[in-house]
Amino acid sequence: MKKKVVVSLGHQALGYTTLEQRDAVQVTAKALADLVEAGYQLTITHSNGPQVSMIHKAMTELRRVYIDYTPAPMCVCSAMSQGYVGYDIQNSLRAELLSRGISKTVSTVLTQVTVDPYDEAFYEPTKIIGRYMSKDDAEIEIKKGNYVVEEPGKGFRRVVAAPQPIKIVEIEAIRTLADAGQTVIACGGGGIPVIEQNHSLKGASAVIEKDSIAGKLAADLEADQLIILTSVPCVYKNFGEELQEELRFLTTTEAMEHKKNGQFGEGNMLPKIEAAISYLNACPQGSVLITSLAHVKDALKGRAGTVISP
Repeated sequence: MKKKVVVSLGHQALGYTTLEQRDAVQVTAKALADLVEAGYQLTITHSNGPQVSMIHKAMTELRRVYIDYTPAPMCVCSAMSQGYVGYDIQNSLRAELLSRGISKTVSTVLTQVTVDPYDEAFYEPTKIIGRYMSKDDAEIEIKKGNYVVEEPGKGFRRVVAAPQPIKIVEIEAIRTLADAGQTVIACGGGGIPVIEQNHSLKGASAVIEKDSIAGKLAADLEADQLIILTSVPCVYKNFGEELQEELRFLTTTEAMEHKKNGQFGEGNMLPKIEAAISYLNACPQGSVLITSLAHVKDALKGRAGTVISP
């Protein structure tokens, strides 16, 4: 039996522009192909922060130029980014696998994730997206019921909520493809946030943290391992300080203690640690590997990365 693994890709694996992404995914594909060659059955999820922001900005500007166009809501921008990023990853990975003599289907599943309309995140949005706006444009957004934040000297930007994921709507399709031996790309950018209304799914003006969904996806698939690829080779104690220390092995108890002591930054390592703990609480037989894209091959041999276990 192959080892079932969920791989979470960060911003560095994708770049920040269309041209950067085209080049970045070719490098990323090599690391993913190394995992496939090592006998791992992959389900891949990825970030989409720069991509969804770029799409949102483009659709908003289109509305400014052509008054008959309707601005695309966040849920639509999220769907666009999933398809666009998934397209690049699946084609690059397929080509890399074929170059190694491996014939394997790589599929992207457009994924919706339900959220609670009463999640506290909707009352205090924190995720900044889109272009800088003038004060007049910001007031228009506020009148539409959207939130904005001012960055002194630069202008105003829209902020949206980042609620917790409840249910992955297409989980059975993802599981079926994975069980059939296919490499699956799913829940891109955290998934398209939707709210259940009777039999309908209504898009929410929000984004879901990709680390949160990575932990949930790994738990729902009962994966053997969650691999989180980020910008650093491993998790550190006293990160960025003179007494910086590598944390090569952690238990969930130790991770929670370090979290309590404020060792993990809210905008970088903390969401990854929380995703690891969430997954391991649901799948105590599993493990989590946190490392960088460049070090993943060494990490598989125990020469790099941080391994978290229950």
